[in-house]
Amino acid sequence: MAHHHHHTDIDWNEMAPLLESHAELFTPLYERALAWLGHKQTEPGLIVDAGSGPGVVSCLLADAFPGARVVAVDGTEPLLERARARAARLGVADRFGTLAGELPDVLGDLEYPADLLWASRSLHHLGDQRAALAAFAARLAPGGTLALMEGGLPARFLPRDIGIGRPGLQARLDALEEEWFATMRADLPGSVAEAEDWPALMAAAGLRHTGTRSFLLDLPAPTTDRARAYVVASLSRRREAFGEQLDATDRDTLDRLLDPDDRASVHHRPDVFLLEAHTVYTAVHAY
Repeated sequence: MAHHHHHTDIDWNEMAPLLESHAELFTPLYERALAWLGHKQTEPGLIVDAGSGPGVVSCLLADAFPGARVVAVDGTEPLLERARARAARLGVADRFGTLAGELPDVLGDLEYPADLLWASRSLHHLGDQRAALAAFAARLAPGGTLALMEGGLPARFLPRDIGIGRPGLQARLDALEEEWFATMRADLPGSVAEAEDWPALMAAAGLRHTGTRSFLLDLPAPTTDRARAYVVASLSRRREAFGEQLDATDRDTLDRLLDPDDRASVHHRPDVFLLEAHTVYTAVHAY
């Protein structure tokens, strides 16, 4: 739930500061992913960030590819305002644009095809992912690359046994989030069930799969204040979303973990860490 999302009933305007801070925390992971992409698409003219949110990664794309124009695309105009402000602060506004509208149809408003289309965890918020991938592919220039960040491994924040409650709390929270995700997908307009074989779906869209790599964010204990804030926010959202589905012991444990006055909370614990993997799939539009 801390991803770059494009379309759900979540209020992304309200979440904008959190989206920004989380993307900033993951900047080392994104930078490694973009460096990898730089060996695949060496001199793109136009880069499109499909489902950009507040533009943190859009600006990283502008930095990683200094010869490119970057267009941040999102359905929420206030998030794009933040993206434009960030681009101005970072000195890349002269080659940075935004496009507001619903994916994938809004991509038809691009002035010319993209040499690199980056979609970071936005595809899974589109009901028909197969059709959306075909639309992404249609907006690529010959030789252009689609980079799709989907999946990976869920974050781990704490040891399996934290000394309070039952061991394995995070695994149980992960199971509840999987159920939430499945419901979210099913409730999307035009939702189509699809096996998440991204290379096969890229091939079905007429693209040639060129690689898959996972990138790790590893902030060991005792972790940074920013990572600790990420953990607090993540567990708080899970408490709000799933609290009533937990048994009394897990609910009490989660409440203690979130209580800033409790020395056993993630606000104070020395064993809090952040370990998470994101996977990027690439495919190219053949000449």
